Amino acid sequence: MDAGLTAIGAGLAVGLAAIGTGLAQARIGSAGAGVIAEKPEALGTIILLVAIPETMVILGFAVAAMVLLLGG
Repeated sequence: MDAGLTAIGAGLAVGLAAIGTGLAQARIGSAGAGVIAEKPEALGTIILLVAIPETMVILGFAVAAMVLLLGG
């Protein structure tokens, strides 16, 4: 039972982080497309802003790994 709850916790850590990242990237991406249409020189900044939310998934993965390795 304990191992099952540990796996659920790890899955939630990655899954919820991925959902949040997807929502953030959707909004940033659509706004970024509008900015790039008006100012093509802002491409590098927009790419950076789209990549920043991806760190949430990386941190969620790190938490899941710690839960699985240290929690069981």
